[in-house]
Amino acid sequence: MLFNSLDFLLFFPIVCIIFYAIPALKWRNMFLLLASYYFYMNWEPVYALLLLASTVITYLASLGIDRCEKKKKVILWLSIIANLSILFFFKYFNWAADNITTLMEMVGVSIHIPEFKVLLPVGISFYIFQALGYSIDVYYKSVKVERNFFTYALFVSFFPQLVAGPIERSTNLLQQFHSKHKFEDKQAIKGITMMLWGYFLKLVIADNISVIVDSVYNNLETQTMGGKSLIASIFFCFQLYGDFAGYSYIATGCAAVMGFKLMDNFLRPYFFSVSIQDFWKRNHISLTTWFMDYIYYPLVGSSTSLRWWCFCIFFTFFLSGFWHGANWTYVICFSIFGIYLVVCILKEKRQKKFEKKHNLKKKDWWLWLNRILTFFLVMLALVFFRANNVEDGFTVIKRIFTDWSGIYTIFAYKMVLSFLFILFLVEYAIEYKKTSFLSKHFLAFYTVASILLSCVILCFGNFGHNEFIYFQF
Repeated sequence: MLFNSLDFLLFFPIVCIIFYAIPALKWRNMFLLLASYYFYMNWEPVYALLLLASTVITYLASLGIDRCEKKKKVILWLSIIANLSILFFFKYFNWAADNITTLMEMVGVSIHIPEFKVLLPVGISFYIFQALGYSIDVYYKSVKVERNFFTYALFVSFFPQLVAGPIERSTNLLQQFHSKHKFEDKQAIKGITMMLWGYFLKLVIADNISVIVDSVYNNLETQTMGGKSLIASIFFCFQLYGDFAGYSYIATGCAAVMGFKLMDNFLRPYFFSVSIQDFWKRNHISLTTWFMDYIYYPLVGSSTSLRWWCFCIFFTFFLSGFWHGANWTYVICFSIFGIYLVVCILKEKRQKKFEKKHNLKKKDWWLWLNRILTFFLVMLALVFFRANNVEDGFTVIKRIFTDWSGIYTIFAYKMVLSFLFILFLVEYAIEYKKTSFLSKHFLAFYTVASILLSCVILCFGNFGHNEFIYFQF
């Protein structure tokens, strides 16, 4: 069930009404669990069994970890292997088979590995990582083991963030299912406005930009003006942001209406990041922190070796590329980000000395110069995220650096530029805390904002029922 579908616009209010009408916490949670599975089964009912399997495996493993201190490492690894095996088979098996076959043919060996025609289960990487994160938290005793299976199953399958995150932590979301939430009008109004902002990002910005981006990236052979590759690459950054941040805002808003608080997944990364490190502190925060907490920091351990730190950060982002999908374009994209971060680590001390010597940190022009450079570097890496294949990615990169003919055509997209300007103004106000008036005019502001957003969405939204980009992950 897509957030941008009529089905969901009917489903969500009904769920909210019934949720608040149920007096007992136990039955509320049970209802939410059933609603979440119904939500997920709207794509492919049989794949709910995979969601259930991952839930059962991590639930039993966590109970075992809690009870068997001496064998808890073995139990944890069995849980990790079982879950990653499910993920590998459905997401990577055919891709791995193709690559192995190609590699063996290159050395003169002919082999045949049968392919399995299976659909990629929606959101499988998200809910498996969320479940594994819980098991690891129990292992490190960061959270108490949840003994109620149905409460834990709701944590794994909570419908607002089930298929595209944020990848929630048990230390945050799981605890909230132990409290009975009362309806609060201010929180509900804020949640609805947040949902509308998410729809604005998705339907008005991302889906309208996707038409422009696709017209270039899907027709590289027939494009005569190389500057359009640069325009499309710039626009793709905002398409990706509008699409994924839009989903996160809708998810967070849905949860807020029902009294739950999800973690922030985006903090204005494209306009206001002053470095690549800063970008990853602001962008897809739930996944970045997951990889840092469960892969990078355990790998680094107590080592003080700068070389080892650099290797670990590169390796972490290299693995993140594989998490995103069975395609070398993703691996290249996140390997580039890994290289960026290694360079940032190596030059960090020198840069701080340089900025301190010339008193640059307090100068706005220096701040904006860093933001522009960061955006450009991010854009170059994301070329491979969008490219249909590796060859197309290098073609676009070559054109960006050698052929800017037709760059003036960006002014033909006045409507898109207008909406991006609105996005900038809103994020500028939040970034520089220009929203103090909200506390005095809360109801008036959110009412007007909701009406305006609704009108803009209805007038300019692309209602082609385009799926969210991250559903494929």
